[in-house]
Amino acid sequence: MTSTNETSTYWWPRGAGGADSAALEQWLAAHGWEVDPTVFMSGARGPAVQVRRIGAAWQDEESGPLILPGEVVEYDGAQMRIVSRPVGAVSPDP
Repeated sequence: MTSTNETSTYWWPRGAGGADSAALEQWLAAHGWEVDPTVFMSGARGPAVQVRRIGAAWQDEESGPLILPGEVVEYDGAQMRIVSRPVGAVSPDP
């Protein structure tokens, strides 16, 4: 996880486990977001998670991004979005 002013990023690793999930949930909560408990997908490279604003129901607003294994999520102070990770980027600190 990295943070600069209001922009914060989180790298969701391939093959994410329980500790990764807890760290993601903590990072999301710090920005007013949560993992959507109604959406879960698991694949060969690890789980994918859907995120939403805390307390939002699926009919309340448009869903947040679906985070696939190996993707980087950015919070810009208002929205969550998937961003490109530079080739050769080092994995961020947990």
